[in-house]
Amino acid sequence: MSHFSKSKDALLKRVRRIAGQVSAIERALEADQDCAATLQLVAATKGAIGGLMEEILEDHLREHVAHPDLTPADRAQGAEELLAVIRRYAK
Repeated sequence: MSHFSKSKDALLKRVRRIAGQVSAIERALEADQDCAATLQLVAATKGAIGGLMEEILEDHLREHVAHPDLTPADRAQGAEELLAVIRRYAK
């Protein structure tokens, strides 16, 4: 069972909101909407994605690095997975 099961519905709502924001960006571009308004949409979407990323990173950290029942090998693997994602996200 995934540790996301507790927050799965909330995460899916966030993803659906982000999908709606991306659709709004697409509509703005297709309609040649004002660039400042389009930039606002992009900034809001980036913030929403950042919030989603933070929440999932926190879940991963708590369940795969800091959980007291983990073996040292499991902890090391969780930390490496987390570092790989952070490196990729930082690019």
